Amino acid sequence: MDTWSWVADSFARRQKVGKRVAVIAAVVLVAAVAVVGFRWGLIPGMASGTYYTQVDNTQVREQESDGGVIDFTGGMPLLYTLPSYDENGSVQDLSFGTERQLREGAYLRLNVLPVRGVTEWREVHYEELPSAVQARMRR
Repeated sequence: MDTWSWVADSFARRQKVGKRVAVIAAVVLVAAVAVVGFRWGLIPGMASGTYYTQVDNTQVREQESDGGVIDFTGGMPLLYTLPSYDENGSVQDLSFGTERQLREGAYLRLNVLPVRGVTEWREVHYEELPSAVQARMRR
């Protein structure tokens, strides 16, 4: 093997390694941007934090499992989609499942995580709502 073919082979190997490194770096960068976007709520439709809502039983529908291996309903037969407010009074429609119909007009505090959605809810009194939320809800 002469010197020039060795140099050409070495250069070709370096180009392949360089492409692999570039692809890996791009994947890591996209993943990092997605994580930061989800965490800080920069990606539209990805709510996170604490929200407050009022139960409206006209906004509930029955969910049925599609019979697949994974049950995306979480075993919850009812799905509520309600306007929900963060502590500043900004509104966003959030959906969450329940096993039973909730008390009409009840105020709920929702804990929301990016991607997962509503992970927990509990009933609260009107006085426990932030003032910006109280201004947006009926008593």
